[in-house]
Formats: sequence, structure tokens, C-alpha cells
Amino acid sequence: MTSSAPRRTVLAAALAAAAGVAAPSAQAVDATRKPAAGTAAPAPDAPARRSKSLVDYHAWTTTADWTKGHAKGTALAPGARPGIRLARPAGTSDYKDPHTGKTTTWEYATWTSPVHRLRVPATEAVASWNAHTPPGTWIAVELRGTYTDGGRTPWYVMGRWTSGDGDGDIRRTSVDDQKDGKSSISTDTFAIDTPASGLRLTSYELRVTLYRKPGGALTPTVWRLGAMGSDLPDRFEVPASEPGRVGRELVVPRYSQEIHKGQYPEYDNGGEAWCSPTSSQMIVEYWGRKPTQQQLSWVNPDYADPQVCHAARYTFDYQYEGCGNWPFNAAYAATYRDLQGVVTRLSSLTDVERLIHAGIPVITSQSFLKTELDGAGYGTAGHLMTVVGFTKDGDIVANDPAAPDNAAVRRIYKRRQFENIWLRTKRHDANGQVKSGSGGVCYLYFPARPAPTQHRVLAELGIR
Repeated sequence: MTSSAPRRTVLAAALAAAAGVAAPSAQAVDATRKPAAGTAAPAPDAPARRSKSLVDYHAWTTTADWTKGHAKGTALAPGARPGIRLARPAGTSDYKDPHTGKTTTWEYATWTSPVHRLRVPATEAVASWNAHTPPGTWIAVELRGTYTDGGRTPWYVMGRWTSGDGDGDIRRTSVDDQKDGKSSISTDTFAIDTPASGLRLTSYELRVTLYRKPGGALTPTVWRLGAMGSDLPDRFEVPASEPGRVGRELVVPRYSQEIHKGQYPEYDNGGEAWCSPTSSQMIVEYWGRKPTQQQLSWVNPDYADPQVCHAARYTFDYQYEGCGNWPFNAAYAATYRDLQGVVTRLSSLTDVERLIHAGIPVITSQSFLKTELDGAGYGTAGHLMTVVGFTKDGDIVANDPAAPDNAAVRRIYKRRQFENIWLRTKRHDANGQVKSGSGGVCYLYFPARPAPTQHRVLAELGIR
């Protein structure tokens, strides 16, 4: 994407163009984006030979990390999962919520990261975070970067986020119309406007502002703050990977978004567009977490799988008017006890094999025509599904929420087809027009204290 148009506007146009081939029940408009970007014996455990990565994910998560940043009213929140909290207000600020019309005074504190120099100068960047926001508190995450020409971006708002939506809360939101003539923000993604110019982002810093009611004792706590920068080549086809660690399937709950069609239309027209939160909820429950009965008490008791409705409500971006904001989904997953969530890109299905082998499912973002993915039965301008395993032949076992019921969620997709629609950055729609692909975007949710094998594989993929 080379403009600051809101992602929903772009997706609506793409869906309209593909209407001739898209099944009406598979319209997960949650997640397409811009160009960038078992029983079989396992393969040997030595790391695969890897080419230079075009992706750089970096995060601040440790006590040492937090002490290196510039704190203005924040303090270290010690513990097994160290973070930062609001300790002494740096000042007060009035915020008029564009979605409620209400102006409220908040006290705030900030933490600004050290400058992170990207290993590969980037055309795109996506921030993500893990935080606890008690009722009446919230955070804002901003990014400022330096270009290869020496210029600087403004402080771009990457998200205003809170886990709740009560009377005393703001409405979580992305911010449209942010641009400086060289780059712009599309919902949750920073992008260079004209990558062909050669301009790139060489470094960035992140700033998080913690807000609470004046005089209050509650505080947000931020445990993880990071961003993924990437510079992927424009490509309609990607190199094929060879099957390696195959023949394993993780036991992940299966939920259909389609059984929620028409439910709670205030959250992106109901379940037919809930692929992202449905996928997120599957993985949250794979790790043994789920909402309490009290948390689900607002859901109509006649509805099956009320936790999917809950995930849609609490990932909803009031500006985007949808549940497919990538970092909002990762932040939602991290509201559950001792879970972490990040947004990044992977380079091939070999990376996914390694994660599955270590017991970590992968939520992937892709867009495709009906004819490009055998067995799906639909086409979409953007869809999230969960890779849960590989067949002995190396094909994909996916929990695809665009299924008529829970029993039909498990699908097997051809490896080559799946890899290409996920990793490519360019594609043709039904009218032959060039559109964008996600370039390998994925969500990774994993424990705060992963098992040694999981920790090693994540570290090898740049996640710590």
C-alpha cells in the first residue's frame, strides 16, 4: 500500500472487485494488507541453513531493556515478567474520544525506547505490545523513525489501546490520516509511500504513554513492546520450500466464525468477518486459557461458543470498524495469564514447521482467489487461519474458521498453494488488477516462560 487510506477502505474495494468469486460466507475482511509484504520421524534438530533475513523483529521485555529506555514518570514493575508502570504522573492531558465524543482528563507517564537500528532498512513496520490495563486506564504506542536520507518521521500513533470497553474506558482505536509525504500509517502498519524510490527506514524508537484517571491508584503495566520492520521484494511467486519436519499435528480447538453470522453486528457485521478473533481464540485455548463465565455473561446464552463473541468484542478497532487489527489481536491474547503475543513475518513454511515441531501454532494472513487454494471453496481479499500441523507429505493442516460449522474447520491445503498465497506481496484479483498480499504476516502466541525448545526456536526466528 502506498497511501494513507484506511485499510478497511482498501479492503472494501478489493472485496467488491473479487465479488464474482468470493463465497458470501468467507468474507474475513480482517486482514489483508499492503505490499511489503503425526507419526513420521522428525527431521534432525539442527537449525536449517538460513539466508539473510528481510525481517527484523525487536522487542523490549527484560529488566535490562526497561532500564535502558528514557522514563518520564514510569518505573520498573519487577517480577517474573518485568515491565513498566505509571509511578509518578509526568502531567495531565485532555483526550476527546472520537468514538464516544467524551472529553476526559488523564494523568500520564511515558517510556521511550532506545533507538533500534534495523538490520535491514525497512519499507514497512508493525508495532505490537503486551500490557495489562485495569478499568479506567489505557496506553498509546507511537513510533518515530529515521530515513535513509537523514530525515525523521513524526511520532506516528500505532494504536490507542485498552483491554476493556466500559463506561470509564476509551474505545481502542487506530488513527487514520497520519502521513508526512514520505510515509504513512494504514491502520496498524507504517509504510514507505514509494518503495521504488529507494527510501527506507533505517532505525526507529517506540514511545508508550500510560494513562489513568487523575489521583487514581490503578496503572497500566506494559510487559512487551516491540516492532517488526521488513523490506520484502515485490513478488507474485515465492520460492518453494521442501518439506522437512512434517507429520505432526497439534491438538487445537476448532471454532467456526460462520456459526456467528449475524451475531453482534456492531462488531464488524457479526461472525462472517471474525476470522482474526476466532483464530486468536483457538490459540488462546490451545494454551489452556479462556474467559471466565462472568466475563462471558454479556453474551446471549443461546449462542454457541460465546468466547468467540468475546474475542471479537475485545479485539474490535473502533476506527477500522473491524476485528482484524493485527497488534490488537496480539494484545488481546496477552491479556490472558502468562501469555505473550507478537506480530511478525516469517520467510517460509520451513519456519512454520520448526514452530509446529516445538508445539507453537501459527496464525497466518493471506488473500487469494477461489481457484488459488484447492479445498477452501471461497476467495477472499484477506483472511486469517491457523496452521496446526503438517501431513506426512508436508501439506498444511489448518484450522480455517471460514467453515460452516466447527466440525468442518480442519482443512488440508496443498503446501505449494498455501505457501505462495501467504508469502507473496503481489497478486491479481478476479479482474486481473494488481493487489497486495501480506508477505508472510503471522501472529505468534506463546507462554511467558516457554519450554526450552520453544524458547530456542523463537530466538532463532528473532523472537525473544
